Formats: sequence, C-alpha cells, structure tokens
Amino acid sequence: MTELKKAAAGAKAEPPARSVRVVVLALMIAMLLAMLDNLIVGTAMPTIVGDLGGLEHLSWVVTAYTLATAASTPIWGKLGDMYGRKSIFLTSIVIFLIGSVLSGMSQDMGQLIGFRAIQGLGAGGLMVGVMAIIGDLVPPRERGKYQGMMAGVMAIAMIGGPLVGGTITDHLGWRWSFYINLPLGALALAMVTAVLHLPRKERTKAKVDYLGAALLTVGITAIVLVTTWGGTEYAWGSAVIMELIALGVASLVGFVFVETKAAEPIVPLHIFRNRNFTLMSVVGFMAGFVMFGAVLFLPLFQQSVQGASATNSGLLLLPMLLAMMIVSLVAGRITTSTGKYKVFPIVGSVLMVAGLFLLAAMDTGTTRLTSGLYMAVLGAGMGFLMQITMLVAQNSVELKDMGVASSTTTLFRTLGSSFGVAIMGALFTGRVQDEMMARGGGRATERSAQLDAASLAKLPVPVREAYEYAVASGTHIAFLVGGSVAVLALVAALFVKEVPLRGSAKPEAAASDADGTAPTGLAAAKQSQNA
Repeated sequence: MTELKKAAAGAKAEPPARSVRVVVLALMIAMLLAMLDNLIVGTAMPTIVGDLGGLEHLSWVVTAYTLATAASTPIWGKLGDMYGRKSIFLTSIVIFLIGSVLSGMSQDMGQLIGFRAIQGLGAGGLMVGVMAIIGDLVPPRERGKYQGMMAGVMAIAMIGGPLVGGTITDHLGWRWSFYINLPLGALALAMVTAVLHLPRKERTKAKVDYLGAALLTVGITAIVLVTTWGGTEYAWGSAVIMELIALGVASLVGFVFVETKAAEPIVPLHIFRNRNFTLMSVVGFMAGFVMFGAVLFLPLFQQSVQGASATNSGLLLLPMLLAMMIVSLVAGRITTSTGKYKVFPIVGSVLMVAGLFLLAAMDTGTTRLTSGLYMAVLGAGMGFLMQITMLVAQNSVELKDMGVASSTTTLFRTLGSSFGVAIMGALFTGRVQDEMMARGGGRATERSAQLDAASLAKLPVPVREAYEYAVASGTHIAFLVGGSVAVLALVAALFVKEVPLRGSAKPEAAASDADGTAPTGLAAAKQSQNA
C-alpha cells in the first residue's frame, strides 16, 4: 500500500522515447566497459608477464578482478536502492577508471593484482547499475525493444575484445590495454551525467547492513576461490579447499541469519518467496554455467583440433553470438508486442540442452561448418534466456527492490560461470591428460592441456594426432556434463508462472517509484504489489 501511495503521489509524465534511447546508449557504453576488460587483458597477459615477471602469480590477475566483482555486486545493488541509482552508478564508473589507470601504471605483479581488485570493485557496480537503471526507466513490457542492443554489446565485446587486445598490445604496449578504458569511461560518465535526470533520492535513515555485507563477501570469496583453485592450485580433497568450503558455508549460513534481523538487508530474503524470481535465479545460474564454459572450450577445440588461428579466436564464436543476438532481438520484440514470455525460457532451455549435446558429439572429423551450426543452436538457446531471465526477475519484485533483484540475478549468473569453468575445466583437463597418457602422448600436456595451432604443428605426427583426439574427447565430456546440468534450467523454466508484465503508464497516471527514478505509473505500482 505504501508503494501505491508513493506512486500516486509522485505522478509525472514519462520521459520521451528518444530521451530513454539516449540514456540506454550511455548505459550500453558502460556495459561495454565491463565486458571488454577481461577479454582485452587476457590477450595481453603473455606480454605483461614478460615485462613484470611473476608468472607464478599470473592467475591472480584474473582472480582478483573476478573476486572483487562478484563480492561487490550485491552491495552495489543495495546501495542504489538506498541512496539513488545515478550517484552510485557514477561512483562505480569512477572507481573502475581509477583501477584501470593504476593497473596500467603497475611496476610489478603484486601492484597489478591489487589494482585489478580495485578495478573489479568498480566493475561490480557497472553491470548492476545498467540493469537496475534500465529496470527503473523502461517498464518490463517495453524492455524487449532494448534486448537486441544488450545482446549486441555482448557480441561486440566477445568478438572484438581479443582482436582489440592483440592490436593494442602489439602496437601500443600492454599498458594501453588498461588505458583504453579511459576514453570509453569518460564518454560514459559525460553522457550519463548529461542525459540521465532522476528525481533526488530522499536519504534513507537506515544504516547499511555492514555485518551482512561482510559475511556475504567472505562467503562469495570462498566460493570463487574454491572454483578457481580446485583441481588446479590445490587438489579438490586438499585441506585448503575443504577449509574454504567450510568457511563459505558458515559465512553464508550466518549471512542468512543476519538478513532476517537487519533493517535494510543487503539481499532481502523475501524476494525469494516469489516463485518466478527464484526460478529465474536458477535459470540464470545454469545459463552462466553453460555460457562461459562454451566460450572457454569452443575456441580451444577449433584451434587445437580444427587448426584455426588463435589471432581470430573471437571470430570463432561468431555463429553462436550472432544467433544469440538475433534471437534475443526477436524474443524482445515479441514480448513487447504480446506481453507473453513463459515460452521463451522453455524454448531457450530446450535449445541450450540440444546445442550442448550436439557440441558433445564433435570429434576430430567435425568440420567448421558443422561445429558452427551446433554453436548457432546453442546461441539461439542463450538468446532466449540471457535477457528474459533479468526481465522476469525484475518484474517479480517491488519497485523498491529493483537494485537488489538486478544484483542478485547478476550474482547467480556470475557464480554459475565460476562453477562452469571450474567443473568443465577440471573434467576437460583430466580427460585430455588421461587420453594422452593412454596414447603415448608423453609430456605434450604439461602446459595445462592447451597447445595453440602453431605449437601443435611442431609436434611429431603421432603425438599431434593423439593430442587432437584427446582434446576432442575432453571437449566431449565437458559439453556432455554441461548439457546434463542445463536440463535443470529446463525443469525450472517449466514451472515459471506467466505474470503480466508491468507496462507503459498513461501520462496522467505515470509516477515515480520509491527511489524516484522509474516513471512506472499507478497501474505499475498495483501490478508490482501483485506480482
């Protein structure tokens, strides 16, 4: 009822469609920043190690960024709900840019790892800020118009990231792989400051849930470290991994208890009482599991087995990314015109499962055309899922919880990617090493079971053929497990309830939400209460 009164009291006209499109464009630039960074830096890593040394700490350059991003994601979402979206979002951009500058100025590997953590801290607020602001400004019924744009940004990042990273490193030096964020970030800052006009947020009197934030941070950190170190730095049954698992479980149990008592919990547990929100969190986790596993192993298969060049690794994913972008655009348009969406998670999950099992069938004789078609099936499935999960999740909560809904959904997808890379990676590496030993491949797998096409060509023919077979076998087991896990997404999608999407408000009924940022209208407030 309070939500309803606030919506009615804050009545005002919706912003023009052109104004919303300009804001979304500015947000997409910020989204591109977050997505491009790891892809560009990954390409530059060999050069960075050659300059700074510290090869033994190489994995921490990525791990520090990932940890900071995952741990800060829910906190950024809650701060946006409490203190207003715009200022919190701009703060995250500034922190990200400061981390980028410092990373580019690093003089040793220790400094780079620390500054990457600062950069990751800012990145945690970028994606959440984008999703929450769009969730505020654009009613769910109209949001499908912008799905294609979001999928397009993801495709540009995945295809262009490695290419841009390689070009920058070769011609400008590795430090510019960080400095390149500055012009993009400055443009995003200027555009968001100029075109995003939100009513001033009344400062909340409640204190930040510091204890809950600390427990959640420790829990997420432990989980990510388990998935990062397990099977690589430490054996899965080692004392370190077991201690991290115990710490993670204890922290998350304590977090749940604290959240039931906090005045302004970091993650309000009541949002999980909504069936659709919980189901979309599960689907998002599975989509993240599959998506990042595919991005890791598909280029490896095409380089090692099909002889493709590593230089064009981003282009190898083009069939999957184009299918994802086109399907996302079409699904968004249909959702906007009909208001129906339940069919998309179901169809998307079916295609995702089918695509993964098709990819699991690849062997040393699979052509690039065939693998491209299989990737397109997987990409189509992902296109139905990637934006719909966020759309349904945001439609399932009250407007005042838009930030935490966005951050929680993003967090589940991030954790899914961590588990996917860890589990699929461990199975892949183990199978490759077993096959190489069985076929007399000897020491060819000592470099993490990842030989590029150039290195592979230098191997004796019997060893090369054994390695190609081993990689194909490793890819088979990885995608087979991915397909089996994706079945859970299909089961979850079957139980989604078709709740009407909040639509555009009529001018005379339009209103601001509790944050003063979303002209959603009186009708939208009512639907929010009933969702």
